[in-house]
Amino acid sequence: MDFVINYEYLMGTHNETVIRELSIAGENFVETFQFQIPYVMRCQGDTETGLNWDDGHIPYNELSTVLSEAVAGFAHLYVYGVSKCVLLSQMLGRPVHNLDDWWCPSPRNFRNIYSCTKQCHRNPSFCCATRHAHSLYEWLMLHLQKVCNITCPQDKKRHTARFVSAV
Repeated sequence: MDFVINYEYLMGTHNETVIRELSIAGENFVETFQFQIPYVMRCQGDTETGLNWDDGHIPYNELSTVLSEAVAGFAHLYVYGVSKCVLLSQMLGRPVHNLDDWWCPSPRNFRNIYSCTKQCHRNPSFCCATRHAHSLYEWLMLHLQKVCNITCPQDKKRHTARFVSAV
């Protein structure tokens, strides 16, 4: 079974990636986790994602556990972007495939059909891990279906032999 992971993050005080919102999407399934700040610092937010340091409710030290348990039963994991792929592969200790390798468009280019109800995402221009995970999963399913249904077109120029009937 295939599963798409996406996350939105803020930069920490030491320029490290601090995952604030993590979403996972599968067949008829989307779940989002929002994490607390990992250490004490002054409050800040991000005008692009709409996230704020005060939005989370899961302790940050449980990030690896939550992620590992959420994806435990899934054979194939996908994410968009090299940096996200590397970070999640290291965190999970298993391969996570990069959708960008399959020429997947940026999730920002998708028309969102999934409506997020998070308070911090009321503005439709905000980057939302939930909407992006759902959009990426839908793209992946269409891509896999398209790959499975490819047939070679009949090209008469490919044949070099001529068959002549004789009685």
